[in-house]
Amino acid sequence: MKAFIDLHTHTLSSGHGFSTLKENIEEAARKGLLVLGTSDHSVRMPGSAHRFFFENYKVIREEISGVKILSGIEGNIYDYEGNIDIEPSMMKNLDYIIASLHSHCIESGTVQENTRAIIGAMKNPYVKIIGHPDDSRFPLDYDNVAYHAKKYQVALELNNSSLLPNSVRKDCRENARSLLEKAKEYEVYIILGSDSHIYYDVGRFDEAYELLTEANFPEELIINNDLEKLSYVLIE
Repeated sequence: MKAFIDLHTHTLSSGHGFSTLKENIEEAARKGLLVLGTSDHSVRMPGSAHRFFFENYKVIREEISGVKILSGIEGNIYDYEGNIDIEPSMMKNLDYIIASLHSHCIESGTVQENTRAIIGAMKNPYVKIIGHPDDSRFPLDYDNVAYHAKKYQVALELNNSSLLPNSVRKDCRENARSLLEKAKEYEVYIILGSDSHIYYDVGRFDEAYELLTEANFPEELIINNDLEKLSYVLIE
């Protein structure tokens, strides 16, 4: 399988990224990506951009160097009800929203509390991607997560960065394998995300490919290999 869409990428504006949007676009073009989404962390992440940054997405061209550019955001889930730190004024120029649990923005709760937070975010009609639901620091009930992803038509991310040896997340390969099994059972869409914080990781999915092969995961449930599926995760 060849993925030519990467919607989970970060720039200097996230506060802990190391590349510019220009560098990310150039890398996407070099690797033959057709769609690049830029998704810097929202405002509760320490060091991230002010809401004005996201409100000004209108200045970004729709296509650069042959790559379609989508303007997204990684929203931080900050309570067990699944609320995210994205104000209505920030929504105007967004193409998509990833909602994620981050240790800098919420303390991990019980399996039930963390799962309730994820499901609460899914209920937000603007959230169509759940970012890196693979970290044992935020244990989840994957059966419940997959069931509700199907119910609310939300894609679950297979995060390549989580699978790297230097990832700060815990037990991600085992957890991602469990997630894929439940996604297969409930016929839930998976979206691969590089979660790149430096340009050369844009479009990097090697570890994700390996896990998909191990899990014998059906290609028809993967968003990144078909432009027509992309609308599934975009804000209408």
